[in-house]
Parts: sequence; structure tokens; C-alpha cells
Amino acid sequence: MVIGFILSLSLAHLLKGTAKFIQHPEREKPYWIHLSWVAYIFILLVHFWWWEIPLHAIKRWTFPEYIFIVLFITTFFLLCALLYPDDVKDYKGYQDYFFSRRKWFFGVLGFSFIADVVDTMLKGTLYLHHFGWEYPVRNIAHVLLCLLAIRSSNRTFHGALVILFLLYEMSYILRLYLSVG
Repeated sequence: MVIGFILSLSLAHLLKGTAKFIQHPEREKPYWIHLSWVAYIFILLVHFWWWEIPLHAIKRWTFPEYIFIVLFITTFFLLCALLYPDDVKDYKGYQDYFFSRRKWFFGVLGFSFIADVVDTMLKGTLYLHHFGWEYPVRNIAHVLLCLLAIRSSNRTFHGALVILFLLYEMSYILRLYLSVG
């Protein structure tokens, strides 16, 4: 239940933050890279929720495993809070805010891919191995790209990166869950 609560709060935070652009169109102008990361995190949250379904198969839980899962899920709420702070009055807008907080955002995002491996391993080696070679390569590549994003303030790089993450995540989801057999 805790997993569902935290994920629900994360989704609600993203939806509420995005709705502000519709509710108050003159206050803050959307920035396409920021909104693209919002879309990516939204997709990641929905995918994560689906990904966690195999947790029901774990018959015995230890408290450290449970705490790990709760902390892992908390990283997603933190990502949502980093994308939509309470206000952006101290910044020139969402573009300025996003780039001023990119180290935090990509640090937490990179950490989430490391934690994802531990989470997957908790579900068992058979579960881990059924994803094949792509899963570890995916996570390593995502962590490395997050490290690059921490260092770069180049808008073109960040625009290309979010498009790459979005396209890859959609492809990954479709290949994992829409395949026949």
C-alpha cells in the first residue's frame, strides 16, 4: 500500500504542476525541455507501477528490503518535486529553474537506475535474467547519460537527451509488454 500511496502522490504532483500552466497561463511559461522531462517521469512512474507487480510473488520480506523499496519509490516523488517546486519566483521561469536544479534532478534520476537494478534483483535471479542483456546495458547507459547531463548546461544536448529518453522508454515498454509469446 505504501508503494501505491507514494506513486499516487508523485503522479498527482506532476499533474497538479502541469495543470498550473492551464490554470494560470500568464504566470509561468512552459519550457519544452522541462515539460518533456515531466512527460518522461510520468511514463516512468506508470511503467514503474507496472514493473512492481511481481513484488506480490515475494513470499518473505525482510524489513531492510521493505525500507529499500520505500526509499526507492521516494526517489520518484523527489524527481516530481524537483520538476515542480512550490514556486519559481526566485528564477526567470522554468527554463532557468530546470537548469539551476539539473544536478539534483539528474543525480536523483541516475540513482534511480542504480536502485532499479537492486529492486529487480530482489525479485530473484530468474526475473533479472529474463530481461536479457539489454536491461543492464540500459541502466548503465542511463546512469552515464545522467552523469553527462549533470555536467552539461548545453540546451541542445538536454533537448536531444530528453527526446532520446522518451523514445527509448516508449520503445522499451512496448517491446517488454506488447510482445506475443
